[in-house]
Amino acid sequence: GNATAQLILGEIYEHGQNVDASDAKAAKWYDEAAIRGIAQAQFKMGVMYEEGRGVGQDDIEALRWFRLAAEQGQVDAQIKLATWISLGRGVEQNDVEAASWYTKAAEQGNMHAQSILGEIHKNRQGVIHSYSEAARWYTKAAEQGYADAQYYLGNMYKEGQGIDRSNIEAVKWYTKAAEQRNARAQFHLGVMHEQGRGVNQSDSEAVKWYTKAADQGFARAQFNLGDMYEYGRGVDKSYTEAVKWYTKAAEQGHAEAQFNLGWMYRLGRGVDQSDVEAVKWYTKAAKQGFAMAQNSLGLMHKEGRGVVQSDVEAVKWYTKASEQGNADAQFDLGWMYTQGRVLAEAVKWYTKAAEQGHAEAQSNLGWMYRQGRGVVQSDIEAVKWYTKASEQGDADAQFNLGEMYQEGRGVDKSYTEAVRWYTKAAEQGHAEAQANLGWIFHQGGGVDQSDIEAVKWYTKAAEQGRAAAQFNLGYMYEYRRGVVQSDIEAVKWYTKAAEQGHAEAQFNLGWMYRLGRGVDRSDVEAVKWYTKAAKQGFAMAQSSLGLMYKEGRGVDQSDIEALSWYAKAAIQGSKTGLNGLEWMYRQGREVDHGDIGTVKWYNKAVEQGHIRAWGELKM
Repeated sequence: GNATAQLILGEIYEHGQNVDASDAKAAKWYDEAAIRGIAQAQFKMGVMYEEGRGVGQDDIEALRWFRLAAEQGQVDAQIKLATWISLGRGVEQNDVEAASWYTKAAEQGNMHAQSILGEIHKNRQGVIHSYSEAARWYTKAAEQGYADAQYYLGNMYKEGQGIDRSNIEAVKWYTKAAEQRNARAQFHLGVMHEQGRGVNQSDSEAVKWYTKAADQGFARAQFNLGDMYEYGRGVDKSYTEAVKWYTKAAEQGHAEAQFNLGWMYRLGRGVDQSDVEAVKWYTKAAKQGFAMAQNSLGLMHKEGRGVVQSDVEAVKWYTKASEQGNADAQFDLGWMYTQGRVLAEAVKWYTKAAEQGHAEAQSNLGWMYRQGRGVVQSDIEAVKWYTKASEQGDADAQFNLGEMYQEGRGVDKSYTEAVRWYTKAAEQGHAEAQANLGWIFHQGGGVDQSDIEAVKWYTKAAEQGRAAAQFNLGYMYEYRRGVVQSDIEAVKWYTKAAEQGHAEAQFNLGWMYRLGRGVDRSDVEAVKWYTKAAKQGFAMAQSSLGLMYKEGRGVDQSDIEALSWYAKAAIQGSKTGLNGLEWMYRQGREVDHGDIGTVKWYNKAVEQGHIRAWGELKM
């Protein structure tokens, strides 16, 4: 009947010490000792009922025995009772009572209870919120070597909560916990080494601790380790290793890892390129509300990459990201609304992005104000936003700002400022800015006139396919301005511009063929290019085409066609066209019948006073 002996006998049967293990016999002897008031036996009976070992599982009975043991000061029972009351298991949930039992256990020096009590004070669960009390209890547990408390105490020092902020102390306690394989502490210790907080900055040390935590399955460490491998920080760069660790974190639901993994699939880094896989991982992250993934998913839908193209889906995801303040998404959403001609909405989203410093949005917003699209037209506002974007190095904005200064729109006209901004854009390879800069040097506006500088910038723009620059460069070669004269080079650049539909280049190219300069002489080719320019309304080409028809050069002779083209040129005030018409009249080659178009153009020229009537053209 010795109660202590009964407890010992219960333990012998529970653990099978020199006897066959038997939960039923263990429960029988624990019960005998518990009834006699042995606190440890009462706790053991609680566990047997909790787990249904040797007795039927019964939370009510378990709780009764835990309480009896706890009231006698049995620490494990006090912790178990506090935990059950905290969870509302077998009893009504009550944070205040739970905190009371944790306190009793903590005051007996139980480090687990002390750590939990620190958390309770930090999170205000049944006690008055107190960081200082939290730090006090964490310290008691930490000094006993309790790893969780050491980790939490490190956090308190890092954040300065209830204790003087100290990164050095934070590192000290993180290290103690990390050396006990506490994964969270290992991760945070890695962060401290990466950031050089409380310790000398060391990417290699960061990788060491991230790896330890990552190997234990800690998702945040796996993500950070992937990042270190992607960018070669503290380790040799390896996209394969980066993907490996991103995948591990992503499969645990880490949103940023899912996004990064999508990015790796999109670019084919460390994996075979796959837009489908990219969309898969972007979607997982986007559904967790990760704004960058939502923005990227919008782009994939917009471009139909890995999914069926859908502007509706693109707008949906851009909107979700935009509403979280993602500036890239706000810009992209503004662009979508611009294309859909919902201009007020475009301005709204451009503005939100622009106010966050998004350079492209600032540039586009400047354009909206300049054109009065979606807002009241304002050159002043246009200049304001162009300037903000330009100061961030946006080449389009720098070009547009140069135009505003050149034209004196929203600012005082200044060729000096125009040249300054054109130059900044041109040096970034902006073709229009290069072309404009070439023109300014060509004309000597705001800078010392320099054909050499003009040719330099015309060439850069021309090589990027700017038709106006190609034409101007052809002109410089034809007339030996800033370069060694070369008809061959002139024809080369005139041709490039002409093939893009540049009317004056088409005319000049026709002229070169007519004279056989830089090419074999060919009236047929001359007529071909004159015709292209003439049909665009270029008066010099129209009068030249009239001459070719009049003389039957490169085309069948036709007075009707000659008169028609002379008249079209004349109506624009072309002296050559007027002279051609007059010559044909004086030679008696006016049209008496047939060509309605010629009659119309001739009579229109007379009505507008460009020519006097030498006779009446009749149909």
